[in-house]
Amino acid sequence: MAVTSYRQRWTLDDRASSVWHSLPVDIPPGCAGLSVTLTVPAVEGAVIDLGCEGAAGWRGWSGGARRSFAITPTAATPGYLAGELEAGTWFVVIGLHRVPVEGVELVVEAVTGPVSVIPGQEEYGALTAAVGVPARPPRRELPAADGLRWVAGDFHAHSLHSDGSTPVANLAALGVSAGLDVMAITDHNTEAHHCELPGVGRQFGIGLIPGQEVTTDTGHANAFGAIGVVDFRRPAADWVTEVAQRGGLLSINHPLGGDCSWRYPLPEHPPLAEVWHSSWLDHQWGGPVAWWQAWGLGSTTPIGGSDYHNPSSLTTPGIPTTWIAIDAAAEGPDELVPAVLEGLAAGRTAISAGYDAPVVLHNGNELAVIDAPNTLLLTADGTRHPIRTPYETIPAPTTPGTALITHTNRFLSLTT
Repeated sequence: MAVTSYRQRWTLDDRASSVWHSLPVDIPPGCAGLSVTLTVPAVEGAVIDLGCEGAAGWRGWSGGARRSFAITPTAATPGYLAGELEAGTWFVVIGLHRVPVEGVELVVEAVTGPVSVIPGQEEYGALTAAVGVPARPPRRELPAADGLRWVAGDFHAHSLHSDGSTPVANLAALGVSAGLDVMAITDHNTEAHHCELPGVGRQFGIGLIPGQEVTTDTGHANAFGAIGVVDFRRPAADWVTEVAQRGGLLSINHPLGGDCSWRYPLPEHPPLAEVWHSSWLDHQWGGPVAWWQAWGLGSTTPIGGSDYHNPSSLTTPGIPTTWIAIDAAAEGPDELVPAVLEGLAAGRTAISAGYDAPVVLHNGNELAVIDAPNTLLLTADGTRHPIRTPYETIPAPTTPGTALITHTNRFLSLTT
């Protein structure tokens, strides 16, 4: 057993040089485990993140949700990847998310050798075992173009693998209860949860899409697909390129989301954007739609996300609901995941305020408006079409970007 300790006062100068700092730890051959503890004093304004980079690649991230973690060949703290501890130089990564003016003294202790207790593991297992498969509400059948069908999804949710309060199994249960067919699990700066998703998805009858919320203090983006971890410390332009090259899809998250609004310049826009996020509380406020218009209606497919973390989150899974037109032959959780990713890549989405809420769908050469009598359909050219009955269709415009609104300009649904 060997102990590596660091005690240092970190200041605004350190944060100015880099938000992230790596502290080396030597891992000997045949190492049985690594345990790390971060001590942060109770200083107002100090928010410190924690993660780990192995000699062969990224091993996980807690952000500010944990103060300790352990990794062994067979098990790890939620948010971290178990597996062989390859010999060489590892790094405890700390993020200076917020540093007070007077600075903050941090203590990091890394211990190599046998691990008796893996922080968070027992709690995670107990919470998972307590989750049962809930009843699913009646399915909503929506009209679709030939060969396609609409399925319901939520593209932003967090588990105990990052700063959520619940295991993946409970997110799946919440998604089923909300009527969802698919749900993306997008924990911050880690892919440790990905190995759980296929089995949990089959158990609960919901497609669980592997995701990572690539997280920094000047913008977040969701990377969808089993594509490996995206290094959040690299320039945001690299995220766009790497995700595309690996066959995944990148989405700009909550672009108007308070202190984590999107502020990175990008020479190339990713294909998706979380235009409708749970933080859009006043749907008469047109900011998110104005951002979408400015960012590029024709080049950006809109999606929605609850960003669910815990019972005190702004909304529950499925609020908003993203509808994706997928291959009608795709059935079951294993087939739904690639079919939904293909539907996203093709730009076949619509967003409603909830599972049973009014919705406008782009079906080939027409727009179908469902459950929205006495509303207005606003197309990208500014034309308003009156909707009088619970089901109406109009010819689809040549320019994408359609919104369903009330007579008071409250947004009800968006589609490409």
